[in-house]
Amino acid sequence: MGLFSKKEKKETLDQGLNKTKESFFSKLSKAILGKSTVDDSVLDNLEETLITSDVGVETTLKIIERLEERIKRDKYISTSELNSILRAEIATLLRKHDGRFPEDFDSPLPHHPYVVLVVGVNGVGKTTTIAKLAYQYKQAGKKVMLGAADTFRAAAVEQLQLWADRVGVPIVQQGMNADPASVAYDTLQSALSKDMDVVLIDTAGRLHNKVGLMNELGKIRKVMQKLMPDAPHEVLLVLDASTGQNAIEQAKQFTAATDVNALALTKLDGTAKGGVIIGISDQFQIPVRYIGLGEKMTDLQVFNADEFVDSLFDNKK
Repeated sequence: MGLFSKKEKKETLDQGLNKTKESFFSKLSKAILGKSTVDDSVLDNLEETLITSDVGVETTLKIIERLEERIKRDKYISTSELNSILRAEIATLLRKHDGRFPEDFDSPLPHHPYVVLVVGVNGVGKTTTIAKLAYQYKQAGKKVMLGAADTFRAAAVEQLQLWADRVGVPIVQQGMNADPASVAYDTLQSALSKDMDVVLIDTAGRLHNKVGLMNELGKIRKVMQKLMPDAPHEVLLVLDASTGQNAIEQAKQFTAATDVNALALTKLDGTAKGGVIIGISDQFQIPVRYIGLGEKMTDLQVFNADEFVDSLFDNKK
């Protein structure tokens, strides 16, 4: 069983995607206005709809090409069929990344402890995402430890300490200006000695010097691997969905700096730019692991491609 019912999860997802859904279907309705079949003008309008819905140019062109292939094959596609075809294409783009990680917070973990290195710029919801992960793993009966390796800002360490106290999980921190790699090493060493299940390590959220970031994250990885050769198991990049194409630019920077293998998209409930999930997942071939749909601890959900597409295309008022 999950932390809360499937019905509750689905309702949260539906509500969280409302703004994206309303914007997307409003644009889609205009794209097919007065048309009964999908022709070149509908495809042109659809291309504009997807791009302005923050799906991104590369992924949009991929979807349009697949639709063109379908039209060549079937000769005729009605505009009423367009929703179901689009739905299937988007689900395919998202679903192919599934299966690499635990399905939910209460699923068995592939490593002990399971080490997650969390990266992302300041302001995207990185620290609160760590807190929500800690809370949900703890609620699922797992022992969780935090590591405050974002030592660039004193506020970052204090904020993570505050969340650790609220959630009721131990934290390893050495204050501001400490060596981040040293904090990460001490965190993992402590987690191993205390038989922890999950280790969540925060890192500095700055991008002004990509080389410096690369060196720092590389050093963190190297020192942890002295204790656990396959750590970290998840390098989680947290992105703010409400920034749309800026989130894609951040993904470019971070994937160039370190081996990101999972994504978390926050603040989906407050934006109409939820289409960015499709573009980021497809463009970088990195699975979306979590989506943030509100302020509550349980509003961070493990991403499920089929449920996301169902909610996006459920256009009932």
